[in-house]
Amino acid sequence: MGTECLTARRVLWVLVFMGFAVNYMIRININIAIVAMVASPKDKTGGEVLVGECAIREEARLRGGQLGQLGTAGFWTSNATTALTQSWNASTPSPAVTQAGQDGFDWDERQQGLVLGAFFWMHWLMQVPGGVLARRYGTKLVFGLANFIPVLLTLAVPVVAYWDYRALLALRFLQGLIAGFAWPSMHNMTAQWIPPNERSKFVTAYLGSSIGAALTFPLCGQLIHMWGWESVFYVCGALGVVWYVFWVVLVFDTPAQHPRISPLELTYITDSLGKSVSQKKMATPWRAILTSRAVWMNIVAQWGGVFGLFTAMTQAPTYFRYIHGWNIRMTGVLSGLPHLVRMLFAWLFSELGDFLLRRGLMSRTNVRKLATFFCDVVQGLLILFLTFTGCNSVAAIICLTAATAAHGSVSTGPLASMVDISPNFASIILGISGMISVLPGFISPIIVGQLTFQNQTVEQWQKVFGITAAQVIVCGVAYTLFAQSELQPWNSPEADDDAKRPSVPVILVTGSEHELQPLNQKKDKDKEISRL
Repeated sequence: MGTECLTARRVLWVLVFMGFAVNYMIRININIAIVAMVASPKDKTGGEVLVGECAIREEARLRGGQLGQLGTAGFWTSNATTALTQSWNASTPSPAVTQAGQDGFDWDERQQGLVLGAFFWMHWLMQVPGGVLARRYGTKLVFGLANFIPVLLTLAVPVVAYWDYRALLALRFLQGLIAGFAWPSMHNMTAQWIPPNERSKFVTAYLGSSIGAALTFPLCGQLIHMWGWESVFYVCGALGVVWYVFWVVLVFDTPAQHPRISPLELTYITDSLGKSVSQKKMATPWRAILTSRAVWMNIVAQWGGVFGLFTAMTQAPTYFRYIHGWNIRMTGVLSGLPHLVRMLFAWLFSELGDFLLRRGLMSRTNVRKLATFFCDVVQGLLILFLTFTGCNSVAAIICLTAATAAHGSVSTGPLASMVDISPNFASIILGISGMISVLPGFISPIIVGQLTFQNQTVEQWQKVFGITAAQVIVCGVAYTLFAQSELQPWNSPEADDDAKRPSVPVILVTGSEHELQPLNQKKDKDKEISRL
């Protein structure tokens, strides 16, 4: 496993990538399943209404029909074009429906918002404990169980949904609570395994979440069309179980614990990390962390980027279905496409970031700022453009895809910066960041539910995207102006002690340039000994 073509780090990258894909698969599968789970929308009088304001406008224009009045529920109805209604419903394949009611669960927009947001109600609370537990018990155990237990709960979603709406909320709440340990725990493993100049590329594994989303939406759309919405949760659960088996067998917390790593790779990792990662148990400098500008700028950047990402990821299926009138399979494909492009952009930007660092063309701080400018400011501007697309479905797809893709540079921006500023406490920093930045996960569905309650119109969705864009842009500008990504003095107490003594160069027989200077004088001139 230590050979050049299959290093332990590459195997780790693949399994971390797949782990985050599973983490997002169980998180968002209900986002598209709920389109098929709920009954067809009705107006306040109980009458059937049509979905897809833009599609119905175009259909009426082509047929020379009259639209009639906008229904009280915000969906389009027409007293004068019954033939249009029948034609539209016949030409748009309806998703598989439940037998809970005539054609599905009778949940309004607010209730649907609760189902979508329940996962995040206490998800934020487990972020800091996730980082602390990873330092104490290892990422292998914490990350593994934080994925595996929610996977098992996913298998129970159909039974619970038929049983009681409130029970479904409780199950989603429990899933989110346990899954909250996953993300912050991974930074502890990254700090233990990955040399500084490889971190941008390795952290792209976190964006396995994008591939999870990109595959989940079209896969679930097809599953719903073929076998009903229940199959979504059974298939996702089975895939998660398979991943967990490989995780348990092939992953280890540190290079020293790995039984199959090559001596050459082990030496390379150890020399590259140098003294930045302590093997001793250290007291957490809570006060220094909580008062660090570097830490808070990363949190601000994450809040903005995640708000934009979660709004697009959670609401895209509903937006495309109710505004553009697409069927479940098309909704799945076009909701997943942006996340596939996001992963590609993340990889390309990570290559650029690592190249700039290796050549010394930009400082570490400026590389992180450049990446965050794209994942926040550029994303926000593209979401702002989305508000002006109206019924232009092609423009809407382009803007949504580009906005989601731009967020991919987060792996080279704030996610990598958290490891840069403190490898020893990176998992705790990510935990604090996650505790705060995950809040958009349930704030966004509440906002959308309130704005679109019985009012699914282009104008209301423009308000949704406008609010989102403003937050993302402001956060990105703040990071660009005030962030820093250099190693912080509180990362290691030993560094403070060394700073009080005369500087004496230390030369190791390994020849690694990472140890030619004491830690307090170490600069950003990391060079790769080899690319294993």
